[in-house]
Amino acid sequence: MTNHQENLIAIGILFAKLIEAWNQGNGELFGSCFTEDADYVTFMGQHLKGRKQIADVHQMLFAGPLKDSVMVSSTTADLQLRFITPDVAVVHAIGEVHLPVPSDDPNDRGSINTNVVVKENEEWKLTAFHNCRIQEMPRGAR
Repeated sequence: MTNHQENLIAIGILFAKLIEAWNQGNGELFGSCFTEDADYVTFMGQHLKGRKQIADVHQMLFAGPLKDSVMVSSTTADLQLRFITPDVAVVHAIGEVHLPVPSDDPNDRGSINTNVVVKENEEWKLTAFHNCRIQEMPRGAR
């Protein structure tokens, strides 16, 4: 297996861990997927700074409005990766959070996120994450 293939697999595992942490409602595990100084922009435009704030805010969400929610996301094969250097990549992924009460769950929660991942001490981590709702392109703009 080449180093490139190993990196692809490791980045896929990172995103699987992120989904697992969400589905367990575990803010600390969620935060552990990020670098210490990571930037995280939510779909609502809030800018979270650093692993601790990312973990703390997500734990609050998991205990409150997103309690028992389930994240579904791109499979590893669907991640769109572009390596900037052997240790830095831009990753686009698609995901959606399903709320536990179907009547509270609008059908327009699909999101696309742009991520910068870096290899730190032989482990891939997210250092920047920006999430927004998926929108159709206007006619004529395609």
